[in-house]
Amino acid sequence: MQTLQGNFVKLRALEPEDLEFLFQIENNEIFWEVSHTQTPFSKFVLKNYLENAHLDIYETKQLRLVIEEKSTEKSIGMIDLFDFNPQHKRAGIGIVIHPDFQQKGFASEALALLIQYAFTHLQLHQLFANIMTDNEKSLQLFEKHSFKKVGIKKDWIFSDGKIKDEILFQLIKE
Repeated sequence: MQTLQGNFVKLRALEPEDLEFLFQIENNEIFWEVSHTQTPFSKFVLKNYLENAHLDIYETKQLRLVIEEKSTEKSIGMIDLFDFNPQHKRAGIGIVIHPDFQQKGFASEALALLIQYAFTHLQLHQLFANIMTDNEKSLQLFEKHSFKKVGIKKDWIFSDGKIKDEILFQLIKE
């Protein structure tokens, strides 16, 4: 699909061969804060998830895609649409990039591709993202792509012994 291919990354559906990569990402504690995870996932649970990954976004209300570096075809992250609501034409968006591939522009290109896909193919009117106030990389990424801060959820996330605020961002299709 040309829509999900950029100059440096492509977004693709999950495959059974992604089990090990999914296991590494889901069980990497540095991502637990943003994914609201507190316990590790077993390979059995993730294998079952992969077996159902082919289900339609209209059925599951989510879409998870692998971010692949085009030149090496190496999986470097994942990007999701979640809380998909076709009635109100909106979805949440989240992204994780393996630490070895951060700060290289891959997240930015992947986000641009998924925004375009959501607005053109899924006919969404808006996307939203929830970002903690201390996640500078994500704040910069979403602001770069014209997401606007529309509110702060006070004392929303408890992590590392602290209660943190979370910012709600929206991108409304022009």
